[in-house]
Amino acid sequence: MTAAQISEDDVRKVASLARLALGDEEVQRLRGQLNAMLEHFAELDAFDVSQVSPTFQVLEGPTPFRADEPRPSLLRDEALAAAPAVESDGFAVPRVLEVE
Repeated sequence: MTAAQISEDDVRKVASLARLALGDEEVQRLRGQLNAMLEHFAELDAFDVSQVSPTFQVLEGPTPFRADEPRPSLLRDEALAAAPAVESDGFAVPRVLEVE
């Protein structure tokens, strides 16, 4: 089975959507890596797994959760002491949405 090939334009489009600036060498390297992954997936598709039952839990038994017990939290001043910037008694973060 032959895997679909990813073009340079495909790599550039995905990079643009991810807001990544890629040079020509990076586009070629990523194109090769992505095509290698698609070839591997095509090899996996060749296996007959129709008789394999779905698995949703890889560990036997219940999931080991810790007890859900209330514990004291950090004081505001302690938590904000490690912050690079503080604003209005909270963590200051860069704006990610444009407001008109």
